[in-house]
Amino acid sequence: MAETLTQQQKDDRMWGMLCHLSALLAVFGVPLLNVLGPLVVWLLKKNTSTFVDEQGKNSLNFQLTATIAFLICVPLVFIGIGIFLMIAVGIADLVFVIIASIKVNQGENYKYPYSLNLIK
Repeated sequence: MAETLTQQQKDDRMWGMLCHLSALLAVFGVPLLNVLGPLVVWLLKKNTSTFVDEQGKNSLNFQLTATIAFLICVPLVFIGIGIFLMIAVGIADLVFVIIASIKVNQGENYKYPYSLNLIK
C-alpha cells in the first residue's frame, strides 16, 4: 500500500534531511561548517515544523559532540593516538549523518547515539 504524503509532510522530510546533510559542508575544509550548516537550516525552519525543529536540534547536538571529540583529539596527536582518533571521529560522523539523512527522509524520527544534549 503506497503512502500518500501531503506537501507539508514532504517539505518537513526534506528540511529535516537537510538539517543532517548540511553537516557534510565540513568536507570543504572550513572549520565549524559541520555546525553552521545545521544551525542555519534549523534557524530558518524551526518555527514552521516540530519535526524539523527536533531534527535540527538532534543534528546540532551531534555535530557539537563530534566537534568537541575532535578538539579533544588535537592534543592527543602529540602522543601518537590523536590522529587515529580524529579519523575515527570523522568516519563515525560521516556514517551517522548518512544514516540520519536516510531515516529522516523516510519519515522516521532519528536520534543520534552518543550525542550530548546541549540544545534542548
